[in-house]
Amino acid sequence: MRRGRRGWKRYPSRTFYLFVSPWVLGFALLTALPLGYAFAVSLTNFNGVSERWRWVGLRNYVELMSDTAAIDSLVRTLAFTAIAVPLTVIGGLALAVLLNQRLKAVGLFRTIFFLPSVVPVVAMAIMWKLIFNRDAGILNTILEKISVGPIAWLVDPYAFYALIILTLWGLGGGMVITLAALQGVPAELEEAALVDGANRWHVFRHITVPMISPVLLFQVVTGIIAALQIIIQPLLLAQTNQVGRVAEVPESTHLYMVQVYQEFFANNRYGYGSAMLWVFFLVILAITLLVQRTSRLWVHYTVDSEADR
Repeated sequence: MRRGRRGWKRYPSRTFYLFVSPWVLGFALLTALPLGYAFAVSLTNFNGVSERWRWVGLRNYVELMSDTAAIDSLVRTLAFTAIAVPLTVIGGLALAVLLNQRLKAVGLFRTIFFLPSVVPVVAMAIMWKLIFNRDAGILNTILEKISVGPIAWLVDPYAFYALIILTLWGLGGGMVITLAALQGVPAELEEAALVDGANRWHVFRHITVPMISPVLLFQVVTGIIAALQIIIQPLLLAQTNQVGRVAEVPESTHLYMVQVYQEFFANNRYGYGSAMLWVFFLVILAITLLVQRTSRLWVHYTVDSEADR
Protein backbone atom coordinates (compact mmCIF):
# COMPACT_ATOMS: atom_id res chain seq x y z
CA MET A 1 0.00 0.00 0.00
CA ARG A 2 1.40 3.33 -1.01
CA ARG A 3 1.87 5.75 1.81
CA GLY A 4 0.45 9.19 1.31
CA ARG A 5 2.71 12.18 1.65
CA ARG A 6 2.40 13.70 5.07
CA GLY A 7 1.08 17.22 4.76
CA TRP A 8 1.63 20.27 6.94
CA LYS A 9 -0.17 20.06 10.22
CA ARG A 10 -1.23 23.05 12.25
CA TYR A 11 -0.14 22.72 15.84
CA PRO A 12 -2.60 23.70 18.55
CA SER A 13 -2.11 27.04 20.27
CA ARG A 14 -1.16 25.34 23.53
CA THR A 15 2.04 24.12 21.85
CA PHE A 16 3.12 27.72 21.33
CA TYR A 17 2.44 28.61 24.94
CA LEU A 18 4.32 25.50 26.05
CA PHE A 19 7.45 26.59 24.21
CA VAL A 20 7.34 30.20 25.43
CA SER A 21 6.40 29.30 29.01
CA PRO A 22 10.03 29.13 30.30
CA TRP A 23 10.66 32.72 29.19
CA VAL A 24 7.27 33.92 30.42
CA LEU A 25 7.77 32.31 33.84
CA GLY A 26 11.32 33.68 34.08
CA PHE A 27 10.19 37.19 33.18
CA ALA A 28 7.24 37.07 35.56
CA LEU A 29 9.13 35.64 38.55
CA LEU A 30 12.56 37.26 38.06
CA THR A 31 11.66 40.63 36.50
CA ALA A 32 8.02 41.69 36.75
CA LEU A 33 7.44 40.45 40.30
CA PRO A 34 10.64 42.03 41.74
CA LEU A 35 9.83 45.30 39.96
CA GLY A 36 6.35 45.33 41.41
CA TYR A 37 7.61 44.48 44.88
CA ALA A 38 10.27 47.20 44.71
CA PHE A 39 7.64 49.75 43.70
CA ALA A 40 5.45 48.69 46.61
CA VAL A 41 8.40 48.99 49.01
CA SER A 42 9.19 52.45 47.61
CA LEU A 43 5.82 53.61 48.92
CA THR A 44 6.70 52.65 52.52
CA ASN A 45 9.31 53.54 55.15
CA PHE A 46 10.56 49.93 55.36
CA ASN A 47 14.08 49.67 56.84
CA GLY A 48 14.73 46.01 56.08
CA VAL A 49 14.71 44.92 59.74
CA SER A 50 11.80 46.20 61.77
CA GLU A 51 8.27 44.95 61.23
CA ARG A 52 6.98 48.40 62.14
CA TRP A 53 6.76 49.99 58.75
CA ARG A 54 3.97 52.05 57.33
CA TRP A 55 2.64 53.35 54.04
CA VAL A 56 4.03 56.78 53.17
CA GLY A 57 2.77 57.13 49.61
CA LEU A 58 4.93 59.29 47.33
CA ARG A 59 6.88 60.88 50.18
CA ASN A 60 10.10 59.07 49.21
CA TYR A 61 9.83 60.38 45.65
CA VAL A 62 9.15 63.92 46.83
CA GLU A 63 12.18 63.74 49.14
CA LEU A 64 14.32 62.43 46.30
CA MET A 65 13.54 65.48 44.17
CA SER A 66 15.22 67.70 46.80
CA ASP A 67 18.02 65.31 47.82
CA THR A 68 21.18 67.14 46.73
CA ALA A 69 23.39 64.09 47.36
CA ALA A 70 21.30 61.92 45.04
CA ILE A 71 21.02 64.63 42.38
CA ASP A 72 24.77 65.31 42.45
CA SER A 73 25.52 61.58 42.16
CA LEU A 74 23.15 61.37 39.17
CA VAL A 75 24.92 64.28 37.47
CA ARG A 76 28.30 62.60 38.05
CA THR A 77 26.92 59.36 36.63
CA LEU A 78 25.67 61.11 33.50
CA ALA A 79 29.06 62.82 33.10
CA PHE A 80 30.87 59.51 33.50
CA THR A 81 28.58 57.90 30.91
CA ALA A 82 29.05 60.79 28.48
CA ILE A 83 32.83 60.28 28.63
CA ALA A 84 33.19 56.51 29.00
CA VAL A 85 30.72 55.35 26.34
CA PRO A 86 32.12 57.35 23.37
CA LEU A 87 35.68 56.41 24.34
CA THR A 88 34.71 52.75 24.61
CA VAL A 89 32.87 52.63 21.29
CA ILE A 90 35.51 54.62 19.39
CA GLY A 91 38.34 52.66 21.02
CA GLY A 92 36.71 49.34 20.13
CA LEU A 93 36.20 50.55 16.56
CA ALA A 94 39.85 51.65 16.27
CA LEU A 95 41.12 48.28 17.55
CA ALA A 96 38.76 46.42 15.22
CA VAL A 97 39.97 48.41 12.19
CA LEU A 98 43.59 47.78 13.19
CA LEU A 99 43.10 44.04 13.72
CA ASN A 100 41.07 43.69 10.53
CA GLN A 101 44.26 44.17 8.53
CA ARG A 102 46.39 41.34 7.19
CA LEU A 103 49.02 41.24 9.90
CA LYS A 104 51.29 38.49 11.12
CA ALA A 105 49.90 36.66 14.16
CA VAL A 106 46.72 38.75 13.97
CA GLY A 107 44.80 35.98 15.73
CA LEU A 108 47.16 36.19 18.69
CA PHE A 109 46.69 39.97 18.94
CA ARG A 110 42.92 39.60 18.77
CA THR A 111 43.04 37.11 21.63
CA ILE A 112 45.28 39.37 23.73
CA PHE A 113 43.01 42.37 23.32
CA PHE A 114 39.89 40.29 24.00
CA LEU A 115 41.13 38.55 27.17
CA PRO A 116 40.63 41.53 29.55
CA SER A 117 36.91 41.62 28.74
CA VAL A 118 36.41 38.09 30.15
CA VAL A 119 38.20 38.78 33.44
CA PRO A 120 35.68 38.93 36.35
CA VAL A 121 34.94 42.51 37.33
CA VAL A 122 35.97 41.95 40.96
CA ALA A 123 39.37 40.55 39.99
CA MET A 124 39.82 43.35 37.46
CA ALA A 125 39.03 46.06 40.02
CA ILE A 126 41.38 44.57 42.64
CA MET A 127 44.17 44.24 40.09
CA TRP A 128 43.81 47.87 39.01
CA LYS A 129 43.66 48.98 42.61
CA LEU A 130 47.12 47.47 43.04
CA ILE A 131 48.29 49.14 39.83
CA PHE A 132 46.97 52.53 41.00
CA ASN A 133 48.55 52.21 44.46
CA ARG A 134 50.39 55.44 45.25
CA ASP A 135 53.43 53.89 46.92
CA ALA A 136 53.83 50.44 45.36
CA GLY A 137 51.76 50.62 42.16
CA ILE A 138 53.44 49.85 38.86
CA LEU A 139 51.81 52.86 37.18
CA ASN A 140 53.50 55.35 39.52
CA THR A 141 56.74 53.41 39.16
CA ILE A 142 56.63 53.95 35.41
CA LEU A 143 55.69 57.61 35.81
CA GLU A 144 58.60 58.19 38.18
CA LYS A 145 60.95 57.03 35.43
CA ILE A 146 59.89 60.05 33.40
CA SER A 147 59.94 62.37 36.42
CA VAL A 148 56.16 62.42 36.92
CA GLY A 149 54.40 61.63 40.17
CA PRO A 150 53.77 59.91 42.38
CA ILE A 151 50.05 60.43 41.85
CA ALA A 152 47.37 59.46 44.36
CA TRP A 153 45.10 57.77 41.82
CA LEU A 154 42.56 56.42 44.32
CA VAL A 155 41.57 59.77 45.84
CA ASP A 156 40.21 62.98 44.39
CA PRO A 157 40.76 64.54 41.94
CA TYR A 158 42.36 61.58 40.13
CA ALA A 159 39.90 58.86 41.21
CA PHE A 160 37.54 59.75 38.35
CA TYR A 161 40.32 59.32 35.76
CA ALA A 162 41.30 56.01 37.34
CA LEU A 163 37.74 54.78 36.93
CA ILE A 164 37.74 55.82 33.26
CA ILE A 165 41.03 53.96 32.67
CA LEU A 166 39.67 50.84 34.34
CA THR A 167 36.57 51.00 32.15
CA LEU A 168 38.59 51.36 28.95
CA TRP A 169 40.64 48.28 29.82
CA GLY A 170 37.73 46.10 28.64
CA LEU A 171 37.63 47.34 25.05
CA GLY A 172 38.07 43.81 23.74
CA GLY A 173 34.40 42.86 23.99
CA GLY A 174 33.28 45.71 21.78
CA MET A 175 36.27 45.14 19.50
CA VAL A 176 35.15 41.57 18.71
CA ILE A 177 31.59 42.67 17.88
CA THR A 178 32.81 45.52 15.67
CA LEU A 179 35.37 43.26 14.00
CA ALA A 180 32.62 40.84 13.02
CA ALA A 181 30.65 43.75 11.56
CA LEU A 182 33.66 45.01 9.60
CA GLN A 183 34.21 41.60 8.06
CA GLY A 184 30.61 41.65 6.86
CA VAL A 185 31.10 44.82 4.81
CA PRO A 186 31.19 43.88 1.09
CA ALA A 187 34.69 44.43 -0.25
CA GLU A 188 33.23 45.27 -3.67
CA LEU A 189 31.74 48.53 -2.35
CA GLU A 190 35.05 49.71 -0.93
CA GLU A 191 36.97 48.72 -4.06
CA ALA A 192 34.45 50.50 -6.28
CA ALA A 193 34.80 53.69 -4.23
CA LEU A 194 38.60 53.52 -4.49
CA VAL A 195 38.36 53.08 -8.25
CA ASP A 196 36.12 56.15 -8.43
CA GLY A 197 38.83 58.23 -6.76
CA ALA A 198 37.89 58.12 -3.08
CA ASN A 199 40.69 57.85 -0.54
CA ARG A 200 40.80 55.47 2.42
CA TRP A 201 39.29 58.00 4.83
CA HIS A 202 36.34 58.73 2.53
CA VAL A 203 35.71 55.00 2.10
CA PHE A 204 35.79 54.47 5.84
CA ARG A 205 33.55 57.44 6.60
CA HIS A 206 30.95 57.09 3.84
CA ILE A 207 30.84 53.33 3.31
CA THR A 208 32.32 51.36 6.19
CA VAL A 209 30.84 53.30 9.10
CA PRO A 210 27.28 53.50 7.63
CA MET A 211 27.39 49.76 6.91
CA ILE A 212 28.28 48.91 10.52
CA SER A 213 26.19 51.67 12.11
CA PRO A 214 23.51 49.22 13.44
CA VAL A 215 26.24 47.41 15.38
CA LEU A 216 27.57 50.71 16.68
CA LEU A 217 24.04 51.60 17.82
CA PHE A 218 23.85 48.31 19.73
CA GLN A 219 27.14 49.08 21.47
CA VAL A 220 26.06 52.63 22.31
CA VAL A 221 22.79 51.47 23.88
CA THR A 222 24.30 48.58 25.85
CA GLY A 223 27.26 50.76 26.85
CA ILE A 224 24.98 53.50 28.20
CA ILE A 225 22.95 51.02 30.22
CA ALA A 226 26.09 49.40 31.67
CA ALA A 227 27.84 52.70 32.44
CA LEU A 228 24.82 54.17 34.20
CA GLN A 229 24.57 51.14 36.49
CA ILE A 230 28.25 50.88 37.41
CA ILE A 231 28.76 50.20 41.12
CA ILE A 232 31.31 47.46 41.82
CA GLN A 233 34.30 49.30 40.37
CA PRO A 234 33.89 52.53 42.42
CA LEU A 235 33.38 50.52 45.61
CA LEU A 236 36.41 48.28 45.09
CA LEU A 237 38.67 51.16 44.04
CA ALA A 238 37.81 53.10 47.20
CA GLN A 239 40.20 53.21 50.12
CA THR A 240 39.54 50.68 52.89
CA ASN A 241 39.89 51.06 56.64
CA GLN A 242 41.83 48.83 59.02
CA VAL A 243 39.12 46.15 59.13
CA GLY A 244 38.99 45.89 55.33
CA ARG A 245 35.72 47.74 54.84
CA VAL A 246 35.16 50.61 52.42
CA ALA A 247 35.96 53.79 54.33
CA GLU A 248 34.60 56.35 51.88
CA VAL A 249 34.15 56.49 48.13
CA PRO A 250 35.81 59.59 46.62
CA GLU A 251 33.33 62.30 45.67
CA SER A 252 34.22 62.17 41.97
CA THR A 253 33.37 58.44 41.79
CA HIS A 254 30.39 58.61 44.15
CA LEU A 255 27.96 57.66 41.40
CA TYR A 256 24.22 57.13 41.61
CA MET A 257 24.32 53.38 42.28
CA VAL A 258 26.87 53.96 45.04
CA GLN A 259 24.40 56.36 46.64
CA VAL A 260 21.68 53.71 46.31
CA TYR A 261 24.00 51.16 47.91
CA GLN A 262 24.58 53.44 50.87
CA GLU A 263 20.86 54.10 51.32
CA PHE A 264 20.15 50.37 51.40
CA PHE A 265 23.04 48.94 53.41
CA ALA A 266 24.43 51.89 55.39
CA ASN A 267 21.27 53.86 56.18
CA ASN A 268 18.81 50.91 56.09
CA ARG A 269 16.33 52.97 54.07
CA TYR A 270 14.92 50.29 51.82
CA GLY A 271 11.85 52.31 50.92
CA TYR A 272 13.87 55.34 49.89
CA GLY A 273 16.44 53.20 48.07
CA SER A 274 13.68 51.46 46.11
CA ALA A 275 12.31 54.85 45.11
CA MET A 276 15.78 55.85 43.89
CA LEU A 277 15.98 52.68 41.79
CA TRP A 278 12.57 53.24 40.22
CA VAL A 279 13.44 56.82 39.29
CA PHE A 280 16.75 55.58 37.87
CA PHE A 281 14.90 52.95 35.84
CA LEU A 282 12.81 55.72 34.26
CA VAL A 283 15.94 57.79 33.57
CA ILE A 284 17.65 54.85 31.83
CA LEU A 285 14.49 54.13 29.85
CA ALA A 286 14.21 57.77 28.75
CA ILE A 287 17.86 57.94 27.64
CA THR A 288 17.57 54.65 25.76
CA LEU A 289 14.44 55.82 23.94
CA LEU A 290 16.13 59.13 23.10
CA VAL A 291 19.10 57.31 21.56
CA GLN A 292 16.75 55.07 19.61
CA ARG A 293 14.79 58.05 18.30
CA THR A 294 17.91 59.93 17.23
CA SER A 295 19.45 56.82 15.65
CA ARG A 296 17.45 57.40 12.46
CA LEU A 297 19.76 60.36 11.79
CA TRP A 298 22.97 58.29 11.72
CA VAL A 299 22.07 54.59 11.55
CA HIS A 300 21.65 53.10 8.08
CA TYR A 301 20.08 49.72 7.39
CA THR A 302 20.67 47.71 4.22
CA VAL A 303 16.96 46.79 4.18
CA ASP A 304 14.39 49.54 4.63
CA SER A 305 12.05 49.12 7.57
CA GLU A 306 8.30 48.86 7.00
CA ALA A 307 7.85 52.33 8.50
CA ASP A 308 10.10 53.91 5.86
CA ARG A 309 8.36 52.37 2.89
